[in-house]
Amino acid sequence: MFYGAVVWDPWLIVAQIVCLQCLYYLTLGILIATLVGTRVSRISLVYFFDYATITVSTATGWCVIASFLISALAGAVYLVYLIERAKKCLDFAATLYILHLFICIVYGGWPSSMTWWVVNGTGLVVMSLLGEYLCIKRELREIPITRLRSNV
Repeated sequence: MFYGAVVWDPWLIVAQIVCLQCLYYLTLGILIATLVGTRVSRISLVYFFDYATITVSTATGWCVIASFLISALAGAVYLVYLIERAKKCLDFAATLYILHLFICIVYGGWPSSMTWWVVNGTGLVVMSLLGEYLCIKRELREIPITRLRSNV
């Protein structure tokens, strides 16, 4: 993308939000299937959207917590390739977690577990800060310039 002129493109923004949300849930699904799937007999959407599954009192709950936090790390990498701008990372990460909150409210009601809020708040902070850091590192890379020599 070109960084010169700022162009308002709502379709691009919506597409970036949808892609980021899909990649986040795909990663979360793979991690839940890997970490939680070995501990339970059946995987369902409960582990994605029900606040009661995020608990520190069981080993399965710790696996769900680990899945959410590792997905936040992966989300930071997705921000680098999808969003590409450090100043937009917080906006897109917050949008992802706000949409996740709405889906959780529709699925299982208002999250009343403090653990759910801590895990998702930590995920938001990790995704946005690490995404900003990685985007800044990418933006500050030197641009390779090759010299063309004429054979005289």
